[in-house]
Amino acid sequence: MEPVKYKVTWKTFALPIIGLAAFLIYILIFNVDIQEIIAEIRNANPYLYLIAIGATLMDTLFFTLAWRSLLGFLTVKISRLKLLLFVWIGIFIDTMIPAESVSGELARIYLVNKEQNGAAGKATASIVAQRLIGTGINIATLIAGAVLLVVENLMYGIMANLILFLVVIGCITFALILVLSTREDWTVRIVDAVIRFAERISRGRWKLNKFREEAIEATKAFHVAIKEYAHAPKTLFISVSFSVIAWMLTLAVFYFTFLSIGYTQISWSVILVVSAIFMAVKSVPVGVPFEVGLPEITLTFLFNTVFGIPLEISATATILTRLLTLWLRFFMGFVAEEWIGIKAITMSKGSEISLNN
Repeated sequence: MEPVKYKVTWKTFALPIIGLAAFLIYILIFNVDIQEIIAEIRNANPYLYLIAIGATLMDTLFFTLAWRSLLGFLTVKISRLKLLLFVWIGIFIDTMIPAESVSGELARIYLVNKEQNGAAGKATASIVAQRLIGTGINIATLIAGAVLLVVENLMYGIMANLILFLVVIGCITFALILVLSTREDWTVRIVDAVIRFAERISRGRWKLNKFREEAIEATKAFHVAIKEYAHAPKTLFISVSFSVIAWMLTLAVFYFTFLSIGYTQISWSVILVVSAIFMAVKSVPVGVPFEVGLPEITLTFLFNTVFGIPLEISATATILTRLLTLWLRFFMGFVAEEWIGIKAITMSKGSEISLNN
C-alpha cells in the first residue's frame, strides 16, 4: 500500500513560527511573566501530567474504535492496529495541511480505499456518520456546560452569546450534512458540478470522464451505506459510546493538566465549555498548518479573560495542553506515516523477490 506523503518545504516551518510568534505577542501584550510560566512547567507534577498523556493516547484509541464499528458494519474489515495508524496519519495530515479535519478525513478515505479497493463510498459514509456523532456530542457538551455555568453563576453575557452562536452553527452544520447525506440526487449534482468546474479551469487538459464515473459510483455507494446506518441502532450505539468515552478522555486531558501545575480550583463546567469551544475554533480551516496561534490564544483568553483564571496559570495550562493535543499527536502521526511507508516498501521488495524467483 502506498503511503500518504506530505512534501516538507520552507513554508512548513515558516507558518508555524508565525503562529507561535502570534501567541507570544499575545501573552507579552498582557504582561505575562514568562519566567513564572517556565517555573510552573518545571514544577509540574509529572505523575498527573503522565495521566494526561495517557488520556491523549486513549482518546485516539477510542476514536478509532468508534470508527471501526461503523466500518465493520459495512463489511470493511481492517484490523484495529491498521485503522489506528490511519487515524494517526489523518491527524498528521490535518496538522500539516491548512484544512482542519477535512484533509485528514480525505487521507483516511484514501488509505481505506487503498487497503480495500472500491471501499471509498463506504469509508466516506463511516467518516460522515462519525462527524455527525462528533458534532452532536459537541452541541450537547456546550448545552450541558452552559447549564452548569448558570448553576455556578459563571455565565456572562459574552459567554452566553458565544455558546448560543456555536450551538446554532453546530445545529446548522449537523442539519446540512444530514440533508446532503439523505439526498442522493443533490450530492450527485454537486460532485458532477465540481468535476465540470475542474475541467473548465484546466481548459480541457484534464480528462475526467473516468474519474467522474468512479466518483458518482462512490457517491451512490455512500448513500446506500448511510441508509444502512439508519437501520443499525446497535452499531450506532456502539460508535456513540466509544465517541463519548473519547470525548471524556479529551476533557480529562484539560483537567489533569491543570492539576499537574497545582491549580485545583478548575471547574468541570469551565472545562466542558472551553473544550467544546476549542474544538469548534480549531476546526475552522484558517490556513495555518500545525494549528498554531489561534487555538492557543483562544484557550488562554477563555481561561483568563472569561473565567478569571490567573493569566500565568492560563498560559501555562494552555502550553502544556497543546504539547499533548498538538505536538504529541503530530509526532505520533509522523511515526505512523513513516511506519506505513516502510511497510509498503518492504512489501514491494518482497513481491519483487518472489517474482524474480
